[in-house]
Amino acid sequence: MKGFWSRFPPGRRDRRAAVIWETDLTARGYTRLIDCPAVQSAVGGLADIISNATIQLMRNTADGDVQVRDDLSRFVDVCPYRLGSRKQLIHWTVTTLLTGGDGNAFWLPQTERGKLIDLRPMPGAYAQSQDQGGSYRVLWRGRPYAPDEVLHFVYRPDPDEPWRGSGLTASLAEVSHNLRQASSTRRGFLADRWKPPLIVKVNADAEGMETEEGRKRIEDSYLRRSESGAPWIIPADLLEVSQVKPLSLNDLAIADNVEIDSRAVASIVGVTPYMVGVGSYSDAEHNHMIKTTAASIAGTIAQELTAKLLTDPALYFKFSTRRLYAYSLQELSNVGANLYVRGIMDGNEVRDWMELSPREGLSQLVMLENYIPAGMIGQQKKLEQTGGDKNGEDT
Repeated sequence: MKGFWSRFPPGRRDRRAAVIWETDLTARGYTRLIDCPAVQSAVGGLADIISNATIQLMRNTADGDVQVRDDLSRFVDVCPYRLGSRKQLIHWTVTTLLTGGDGNAFWLPQTERGKLIDLRPMPGAYAQSQDQGGSYRVLWRGRPYAPDEVLHFVYRPDPDEPWRGSGLTASLAEVSHNLRQASSTRRGFLADRWKPPLIVKVNADAEGMETEEGRKRIEDSYLRRSESGAPWIIPADLLEVSQVKPLSLNDLAIADNVEIDSRAVASIVGVTPYMVGVGSYSDAEHNHMIKTTAASIAGTIAQELTAKLLTDPALYFKFSTRRLYAYSLQELSNVGANLYVRGIMDGNEVRDWMELSPREGLSQLVMLENYIPAGMIGQQKKLEQTGGDKNGEDT
């Protein structure tokens, strides 16, 4: 990574973007990765999805894990950041991990009388190796912090320093430059700057051919008329006019190259091509993205929250990603109905799946037979032993 960032001028390396010094026909200036439209669509879309997932506090029990609802769980899920919401904080974290933070994002926990009151994002913070023993410190606004004083989220650990993230910057820089170049080329064609429809051949002995002013004077003298559409009248031995067909965007395969690079961005970030404007939407691809990329980043954040904020070994945080999957109402209702009649879910749990309010009397587990409570399954009349019939015979 040091060799890669050494190409950037001082003062710009912390921006984590490619610096391109260009000529007349290439993309100009300095641009951050997040300012590339394809990268912004991929990273921003993924951050939106992950930040929609609620953060739950769970407790291990002998019968399985149960959700804990207390002040800490509400703080982390609803209002962890004084200046914004949980969605804003998670969105910033994911975006920083994948772009400007180069695989690293930091929060600074703040307490008051022993109670956690704020999880403050630390834009611009970075990790620095401290000694040969593998320790490090976090520098932010001129102050060092120990690793246990901050929440350090890592994406794709560095092979040499596993406590540091490596991110996607090196992979995305070249593709981002290609997309910027394609955009610059397309703008040049739309501006009609380098594709004149006519070429006028002028005798080399003509006066003024060696200067721009002289060529402009010849154009004004012979190629401009006061009336629109009037024919040109030119000396036969002085000028020769030829019409040419300029190259088009199709000739340069701009659209094909943009699609290839956009798919490359989607593949590197780990999102569906549909999110960068390529191809069509697919439930299967969307669900695969949730199970892999989104769940991986959400797990990284949840594990750091668990390690740094909780002292009870039976407690842990997790992101509830179930609602992020692409389910239809029919699929949800079929699953809920099947689990309901088998006594696995009660009616109000099914209604919660369908995002409906609970109703009184639906909080009991029932079985398929007569929809009776699970505790009364053995009291059905057909299971009761009866006496003999009128003839004294057993039944």
